[in-house]
Amino acid sequence: MKHVAAYLLAVLGGNASPSADDVKKILSSVGIEANDESLTQFLGQVEGKNVNELIEAGRSKLSAMPAGGAGGAAPADGAAAGGDAPAAEEAKEEEPAEESEEDMGFSLFD
Repeated sequence: MKHVAAYLLAVLGGNASPSADDVKKILSSVGIEANDESLTQFLGQVEGKNVNELIEAGRSKLSAMPAGGAGGAAPADGAAAGGDAPAAEEAKEEEPAEESEEDMGFSLFD
């Protein structure tokens, strides 16, 4: 995914056909190392193709893919199903009320 993002950034910057070095330069500017094998494979797949046409083809594939659906049956009420409803309420009280926004230990490009 990081290679795709860097490639698209290069295209947005005016480079109609970014090379592997262009993508690597973008990635290294934010401290990310490119995977040469994946990058070569990706560039081989997009070589000679128009980015806008690739995006449109992907968009049409996504629109045909089912997303969502009816889902499963609604869970039964704990007391009605013979469960212990007060125990479930106690478990909820033990959770912290609100978490602060902290670094979660991962990067957008990992």
